[in-house]
Amino acid sequence: MPVPSVPIRGDFENLLDLFDAVLNVAPEVEAYVQPTSTGATARMTFLEWATRADALAGWLSDKGVKKGDVVGIRLPSCIDYVVAYQAITRVGAIATGINPRYGQGEVDHIINRSNPVHIFDGPLPEATGGDPFRRRVDLSHDDPIAIVWTGGTTGYPKGAWFDHRCLEAMTGGAGDLSHVGDRRLSPLPFAHVGAMTRLWDELMHVITTVIVPSPWTAEGALAAINDERVTVSQGVPTQYRMMFDHPRFAETDVSHLRVAGIGAARIPPELVIEMREKLGCNVLARYTSTEACVSTGTSINDDIDTICNTVGKPSATVELRLVHEDGHVCKQDEVGVVHLRSRAMMRGYWKDKERTREAFSGDGFLITGDMGFVDSKGDLHLVGRNTEMFIRGGYNVYPVEIENHLGTHPDVAAAAVVGASVDDRLGEIGVLFAVPRPGATLTLESVRDHVKASLASYKAPDVLVCVTELPLTSLGKVDKKQLQPLADKEAAAWQR
Repeated sequence: MPVPSVPIRGDFENLLDLFDAVLNVAPEVEAYVQPTSTGATARMTFLEWATRADALAGWLSDKGVKKGDVVGIRLPSCIDYVVAYQAITRVGAIATGINPRYGQGEVDHIINRSNPVHIFDGPLPEATGGDPFRRRVDLSHDDPIAIVWTGGTTGYPKGAWFDHRCLEAMTGGAGDLSHVGDRRLSPLPFAHVGAMTRLWDELMHVITTVIVPSPWTAEGALAAINDERVTVSQGVPTQYRMMFDHPRFAETDVSHLRVAGIGAARIPPELVIEMREKLGCNVLARYTSTEACVSTGTSINDDIDTICNTVGKPSATVELRLVHEDGHVCKQDEVGVVHLRSRAMMRGYWKDKERTREAFSGDGFLITGDMGFVDSKGDLHLVGRNTEMFIRGGYNVYPVEIENHLGTHPDVAAAAVVGASVDDRLGEIGVLFAVPRPGATLTLESVRDHVKASLASYKAPDVLVCVTELPLTSLGKVDKKQLQPLADKEAAAWQR
């Protein structure tokens, strides 16, 4: 049975209504493909997915799991994960993903906060007799479906929860990343917002998700792109960099790619240019947060400058404004905190009314904590998080601006700038953690000269710490929380 020619749309009350529609038109299309390190590949059609999920839902029901209960999934990205997620949905329970890379303290926090009645943390139980069209509970559009935990870079993770309508509204922001019949690479943990909230989009576009073997490796990702004729690649800057540097890239067939998506707190402009050249397809930059679900993005019609230096315009269903620290809404080119509002954003933090109140403005905008400005074309430029900004000699300094500029330094492979206090009238200084390129000798003088050639002199880092690699969070972003104590130590020893 062929893939439909247009997205599947309708007045669906919940995700299962949409799933039934997919089963009526494309039951034998592959929903998930899972290559493994042994060379074997597991495949699951939409019909098989629904059948397996209903059987497992019966097992959950027999265990006493009921509508409104929370059920955890502590599995790597795999077919079993999505079977468990769909089974949880089919009994009206709420799925909460627990990233296997979380430490025990983070896991304990998640369990204490969400109180799951069961956790899938190994092979799924044997369950048979599934009926893909069976309905075990009545579901409404505002019933909770998932709790997604933040990355935890500023403390213990917070649980953003979403209902069925959130997942439907998310599709309005997919844009060029979702075409009917795509074969889309999935490189991030399935516990991430980029997987937990995308099911509606994947179903309506009858997308085949190609799972990169866990733990993620450049070789595994390249093999999946080559062997599974991937049309949409996705990843964070670190992953693309590792793929390009891997010997296998030269022999990887990327001819089926129509678009490559990239997203993170910082997207090096030079990497975007390299992606277009080496992958031979359009590059889309995406910006969002766990809480926002969808936010802004570039389009395939944007010029290279827009793709390299902005995170694009708000998605069609998203309202964006920038708010100054004194409370007024920012004008063009004025830096402020990014506020977003859409039906796709989280409904709140699970069982945490106080933090939920803090997360939203009085008129319902999500306060992201990210700093940025909007240019004359309406594109958003990010300059960092308000928690990362530091004040040197009375001037606000945004690390991401310096990091982006250092991307053009011939001897810098990766960079992270962290502000740290000093016992000096300057107040704070910038400590640069840099990974030199192979064979290069990096000096503080060369770094400062490079920055001062284009930016204000007070933005030039005061301390250079060369490292072999930067610490990353479980989602592949630079973990500045780990770098902060090291920056404080360097600042304590710094002399003007």
